[in-house]
Amino acid sequence: MKIKWIGHASFRVKTNRKTVYIDPFWDGDYSEKADLVLLTHGHHDHADKEKINKIKTEDTVVLAPECDAKEFDAVGMKQNDEKSFGTVKIRTVPAHNINKSFHPQGKGVGYVIESEGKKVYHAGDTDRLPFMKELEVDYALLPIGGKYTMGLGDAEKAAEDIGAHVIPMHFNSLDQIRRYDYSELPFDTVLKPGEEIEI
Repeated sequence: MKIKWIGHASFRVKTNRKTVYIDPFWDGDYSEKADLVLLTHGHHDHADKEKINKIKTEDTVVLAPECDAKEFDAVGMKQNDEKSFGTVKIRTVPAHNINKSFHPQGKGVGYVIESEGKKVYHAGDTDRLPFMKELEVDYALLPIGGKYTMGLGDAEKAAEDIGAHVIPMHFNSLDQIRRYDYSELPFDTVLKPGEEIEI
């Protein structure tokens, strides 16, 4: 399985049979067509219709929270839904703010992608939530930008809760969120936009 950080919250995850894009928005490599597109919520910086249309084929399946499904011609997902697509299993998990109003409970989701014996968790726009202690995943893609999501301190605590390799996201992009020097980030897998790892 390969994980490529396109930038912001946009990722491409490749398994041996499927190409999965998550939250296509940030400019970067969209050269490969998608088997699956996962939208954590409908905000413009997580669901760019131009990018989605670029990677879609007539066989592409788009998944989104129920409240956003119609707008993006997607399959609506509730929290804790599970769907299988050949060798890839997709499960939704909660994603919301606790003490801010940008992302109300029930409006967004995170995703756990399972394939080839590996599990990758994309948190979406969220704060640190209690359920994270129950997650069993190999890699966690966590936002650290603050303001709209958890910041670096809470992301470090969430990383301890989850106990997985962490790839930080949702930073060094929009003006409203935090910028960090990559060398100061305390995670074991720090990617720069456009970089890809194999797990």
